[in-house]
Amino acid sequence: MEVLYGVHSVEEALKAGRRRFDQVIIAREPSKRVDQLVVLCRERGVRVRTEAREQLTQLANTEAHQGVIALVRPQEFLTLEDLYEPLTDANGQPKPRLILALDGVEDPQNLGALLRVADGAGVDGVVLTERRSAPLSPVAVKASAGAAEHIRLARVVNLVRALEELKRRNLWVIGLDERGTQDYDHFDFTGNCVLVLGREGDGLHDLTIKSCDHLLRIPMAGGVSSLNVSAAGAVVLYEAFRQRRAASGPARGNAPGTSKKKQKGLGS
Repeated sequence: MEVLYGVHSVEEALKAGRRRFDQVIIAREPSKRVDQLVVLCRERGVRVRTEAREQLTQLANTEAHQGVIALVRPQEFLTLEDLYEPLTDANGQPKPRLILALDGVEDPQNLGALLRVADGAGVDGVVLTERRSAPLSPVAVKASAGAAEHIRLARVVNLVRALEELKRRNLWVIGLDERGTQDYDHFDFTGNCVLVLGREGDGLHDLTIKSCDHLLRIPMAGGVSSLNVSAAGAVVLYEAFRQRRAASGPARGNAPGTSKKKQKGLGS
């Protein structure tokens, strides 16, 4: 069993319905938010029991549990092939795919923040690696404010091989790195794209860069050369979201005021 803690994490796991719950444990002190969660547990047929707050702190290994923990089965990851399923928009029309791939993000807070941003920006799936990356721990789930329970997560052994497979599926592989030569807001994100974010401090691995069709950067006006990976991901993913929302109108494929231009990759 795994431990989830925090009101948002447990509530979103209940709503998503992907996890098998053993039980939810709440602190004895009354709380309106926790009372509402108990009602949801009863609606879902999940057992609830009360314990002293100190007992919850011991089970969660943190005081940040907000008076709620849940004992659940580990979340099952998808395969890369699961992310190929056809996508349609609200009108039943084919929808371009946007995938986020993480190249060695090791901080669970950054992982959780990126999953929260990815969910908000309409990302269709996230690719994680099995090794040298942050696990989907209770810390990461809580940092995602429950988004980890809703977004589609695939786990792969080798990221470079996964990116090459995605390219064969006609997705552009877009790396974000301070060594990039093109500004992120000059790129057309309205097609099928995979955005690749790298390690805290070190950025993308060299082999990952070689797999990228484009290498983008975020221009910086201050004294530091780059943003934190979760902040950088938020900047670029919401630019992609903005473009894709604009492109979903009558002039599909181009944001208003722009001309359609064939995109070329690094190897073109």
